[in-house]
Amino acid sequence: MKQFISAHDVSDIDALVDLALAFKQDPWKRETLGQRKRIGCLFLNPSMRTRLSTQVAARQLGMDCIIFNVGAEGWALEFEDEAIMSGNTVEHIRDAAPVMAMYFDILAIRTFPGLKNRDDDYSELYISQFIRFAGIPVVSLESATLHPLQSLTDIITIRECIREDASLANRKPKIVLTWAPHVKPLPQCVANSTAQWVNAWGGAEFVITHPEDYELDEQFTRGATIMHDQDEALKDADFVYVKNWSTYQDYGKIYCNDPGWMLTADKLKTTRQARVMHCLPVRRNVELSDEILDSPSSIVTRQASNRVWAAQAVLSEILDELARK
Repeated sequence: MKQFISAHDVSDIDALVDLALAFKQDPWKRETLGQRKRIGCLFLNPSMRTRLSTQVAARQLGMDCIIFNVGAEGWALEFEDEAIMSGNTVEHIRDAAPVMAMYFDILAIRTFPGLKNRDDDYSELYISQFIRFAGIPVVSLESATLHPLQSLTDIITIRECIREDASLANRKPKIVLTWAPHVKPLPQCVANSTAQWVNAWGGAEFVITHPEDYELDEQFTRGATIMHDQDEALKDADFVYVKNWSTYQDYGKIYCNDPGWMLTADKLKTTRQARVMHCLPVRRNVELSDEILDSPSSIVTRQASNRVWAAQAVLSEILDELARK
């Protein structure tokens, strides 16, 4: 693996999941792999699980991990080509990225969409410019459109549950990604990424349900069944993934915030005792009810804990690639 930006960087998702689960059984089995290697984790927006899990994973591979909050601790970066830097930006990515490449063996970048201009966000300018000018492996810790470490984690968690449930041994599970209300517009990153990874994995019947006007970009959802009736979508579901996202066409807006879309125990009655997932942080009793989050149906904590093994699997694959050079 040369970089980790999307599902397209993974040749065999099941093999990567198996590697992650092997690390879960023995976290330190390759603790010398990353000796004398450094990963620089650059955060252009806040993080908790992504930051902590990546640090833990890197340490268990023997790597030094350096965290840098770009916006709070460093110069404001310019990413546009041929920019006349007479405004607030102080340093161009053309100058910063090559220097970072001299300090680190791997760069991990977390960016965030502005939700103002769809073309700007979906161009993935920030992370693509790091890739272009650093010349070393880049790992996405979330970008303007995708969150690949989260999505790998989700498939790890689903595969883990399938192994534990004999009723899922001989059939594809039904996974439902359902929109949920929220107090503010959120990006499409997790929803896009979930769709991309589940479709690429191909190991499930996949349904996306949301109110009208919340369609996602077809490049990510192609292959999924799209439904606007949440109750119908939830029938016979094995896994229900709850997530809010803002509008894609009229970009970054909230059209509908119907509290009736919040997942409740009553809505799960038509499922196959579905496990409920969420990437966290979650707005309790807005996106998901307490009765769900605090019930045996919730695998949210397990899902979050598996972030370590997803990161460790990805970093180990990149380190192996570096060792072959």
